[in-house]
Amino acid sequence: MQLRVKAVENYLKGLYGSAKVTKVGELGAMPEEVKEGVKGFGYGKPYLIEFEAAGKAHSVVLSSMRIQKGFGHDHFSDRAQILIWQNSVFNRLPKHVKSLDVGYFSHEGDLFSSGKAEEYFILMEKIEGKEYFLDLEKIKTNGKLTSLDRDRTLAMSSYLADIHTIKNDDPELYFRKIRDLVGHGECIMGLTDSYPGDLDFIKWSDLCEIEKKCIDWRYKIKSKTNRLCMTHGDFHPWNIMFREEADFTVLDRSRGEWGEAADDVSSITMNYLFYSLQKYGELKGPFKEMYELFFDNYLKRTGDKELLQVIQPFYVFRSVVVASPIWYPNLDPSVRTKIFNFINNILDSEEFDYKNVNSYF
Repeated sequence: MQLRVKAVENYLKGLYGSAKVTKVGELGAMPEEVKEGVKGFGYGKPYLIEFEAAGKAHSVVLSSMRIQKGFGHDHFSDRAQILIWQNSVFNRLPKHVKSLDVGYFSHEGDLFSSGKAEEYFILMEKIEGKEYFLDLEKIKTNGKLTSLDRDRTLAMSSYLADIHTIKNDDPELYFRKIRDLVGHGECIMGLTDSYPGDLDFIKWSDLCEIEKKCIDWRYKIKSKTNRLCMTHGDFHPWNIMFREEADFTVLDRSRGEWGEAADDVSSITMNYLFYSLQKYGELKGPFKEMYELFFDNYLKRTGDKELLQVIQPFYVFRSVVVASPIWYPNLDPSVRTKIFNFINNILDSEEFDYKNVNSYF
């Protein structure tokens, strides 16, 4: 990539009103005056830029983060997060070098400012349809399963089976997925931190033991890097919009493009368990049929029996969501108890028996 002088000037004009770049070079290695551009620009290298604006000479340093795998820097959004944060705090620390702005490079090598941003937004197309959780609510009310319900279960299962066949050879991303599962603020430890310390159905000491077991599971499965595949990351009934028949669109993909198939499978199937526990106190009736239909179809299409040996901590993540007193404050206490029984029993199970789920409750 080239760091083009014209692009730098256009960016600086947005900040200073006018700007004429006189010199650009790697910090500590100032070259001759640049006319066309700087060859060999590399992310992670700091560049010294000298320019004139409003009759004054200025010297600034433009720096980006080196693109590398691991250390939580795998995605460009990780690196953006760090730079945005640095811009917001450098100037609040005494004796710290001042940040003048934060911005981004376009694919064409242009530079744009983000320095005045307070919140970011995304603009998306409008999707017609209804959230899948409405189907589950209907089934919970009437206890009936239709052919459409079966078709939609198969459609979702087949969809996951298809995207999970797309693999990626990047061990660091798999390490990160398993690490984030346990320690990320949106996942297990972040959820357990949201549990108050005065609950009658679970104590912090119990949550501590669950977290310890999850760390054991992290080291048990983190070496299975060949499993890294395309995932949705938050495949639950509020993120699935059905239209006519079994046609659907998914929303709000989360936590990276690549991950573990068990993340998606546990995310959707946990809701069959959750709704069934609320209605029957166990996995039973229409929810049992959908649950087993989903798994049978998925495993037939993928042949991924190893999934049953890695899904346990992912089910813990989804379980502490639905058992949460914050997200579900009016949940029957007996349901919470059974969910935590489920957590503890699957963590002690080397292979998950989806045909005998009630034994875990």
